[in-house]
Amino acid sequence: MKSSRRWIGLLGFIVICLGAGGLGAIATTPEIEGWYTTIAKPSWNPPDDIFGPVWTTLYVLMAIAAWLVWKPAGFKSAEVPLTLFAAQLALNIAWSWIFFALHQPGWAFAEIVFLWLTIVATTVAFFRSSKVAGLLLLPYLAWVTFASVLNFTIWQINSN
Repeated sequence: MKSSRRWIGLLGFIVICLGAGGLGAIATTPEIEGWYTTIAKPSWNPPDDIFGPVWTTLYVLMAIAAWLVWKPAGFKSAEVPLTLFAAQLALNIAWSWIFFALHQPGWAFAEIVFLWLTIVATTVAFFRSSKVAGLLLLPYLAWVTFASVLNFTIWQINSN
C-alpha cells in the first residue's frame, strides 16, 4: 500500500471517529445545561468540562487503533475487527441519544452493557491484528467501564 494512501486512511479514521463524537454531541451538548443539571449525580461525577477532552482523546486513539488494523492489507483482511469497530462506534453514538436526548438512564445503561461487550470483542480482535491497536483501545474500555458505573448510579439515584 502506498505511503500516501496509508496516511489518507489515518485521516479517514480520525474523521469517522470524531464524526461519531460529533453525532453524539448533537444529543449531549444541549442537555448539559438543561436536563442533565436537573438530575441527581453522585459526588464522584466528573466535572462537565472533563468529558470533552477525554472523549476527543479517546476518539483519536480509537482512530489510530482502527488504522493500525486496516493499514497492513485494507478492509478485506481486517473485516471482523473493523466490523466490530463499526458496531461499537454505532453503539457509542446511540448511547448519547438514549441517555441525553431521550432522558432514559435505565435504557442507556442496558445499551452501554452491549457497548461495553462490543468494545471488549473489538479490543480482543484488535490485539490479534496489532498489539499496539489493542493497547490503544484499553483507555476507551476503562472509560466506558467507569461511564457504565456512573450511568447505573445516576439511573438508580434518580429512580426513587
